[in-house]
Amino acid sequence: MATGAGVNQTVWSAIVLAAGAGRRFGGRKLLAPFEGGALLDGALTAAFASPAEVVILVTGSEAGEVAAAAQAWAERQGAGDRLQIVHAADHAEGMGASLRAGAAALPAHAAGAFVFLGDMPRVPAALLPRLVAAVEAGAAAAAPTCGGRRGHPVLFSAELFDPLRQASGDEGARAALAGLGPRLALIATEDEGVLFDVDRPEDLPG
Repeated sequence: MATGAGVNQTVWSAIVLAAGAGRRFGGRKLLAPFEGGALLDGALTAAFASPAEVVILVTGSEAGEVAAAAQAWAERQGAGDRLQIVHAADHAEGMGASLRAGAAALPAHAAGAFVFLGDMPRVPAALLPRLVAAVEAGAAAAAPTCGGRRGHPVLFSAELFDPLRQASGDEGARAALAGLGPRLALIATEDEGVLFDVDRPEDLPG
């Protein structure tokens, strides 16, 4: 939910990247059964737990099925009005294409945007306010770390929206983060959900 009131209102957005073909998984990865739902449900749960006014889901491969699954999930939560679905027609290029599509749909008045990955279903909601606090304190972006490794999601301030709109290849947001130095706030957590992703069927819990 947005905070504040009137012209001083702080508005956040979120992007969920759900365009990949899941080739290493064998296809239909985001629709695979996971903990009583679909794998994508975990990323949606985290995104909708954020203070984002709008959650932008970027589809690519299996676009119709992924969009329908996400819309149905959001409706079940009574949050269908917060979900916006955009399609990255050039998704085969790599993550950069889906990130461009999501960033292009961001509202101009947003103070920042979370970027969630559709195959990371265990992002802890408790972490999200800490990322917001870091950006509100002046960081250009904020990301979690666990065991010395940088994880997801990343919260980008509005000053980085243009670099996100220019993302290319399979590098995703790395170019936008490059060179930030101490302006990239690293938020330490012991929750390995910030690192857990699913690439292959064997990554799913038995």
